[in-house]
Amino acid sequence: MKSTRTRILTIGAAVMLAVAIAAAQGPHGPGGPDGDFGHMLGFFTDYLDLSSAPFDETKTRALATANSQTQIELEVQHARIKAEMMQVLTADQKTKLANFEAKREARMKQKAPPAPPAD
Repeated sequence: MKSTRTRILTIGAAVMLAVAIAAAQGPHGPGGPDGDFGHMLGFFTDYLDLSSAPFDETKTRALATANSQTQIELEVQHARIKAEMMQVLTADQKTKLANFEAKREARMKQKAPPAPPAD
């Protein structure tokens, strides 16, 4: 099990990453309307009562690696569960599931932002 400290660091890193991504993809371009990313970072630091810890790239990379391994494990488990489920479905149920998944995929594509143009 992960320690509480590691869990807090992981959550903090995820919050900071989300803030950075939001700033980079915001409607006003990188950094918000005034281009002042530091202002937004300061806001979230105060709002979330974050301490000013120095950036440790080694720890960040270790956390990212651990998170990616967890994501891989989740994907494998998902595939295993689906494979087991498919073995017990009737042909009609499989067709119904395929239709459901196709509709879901279509909805997801409608909600997805447009892909950037190819270089």
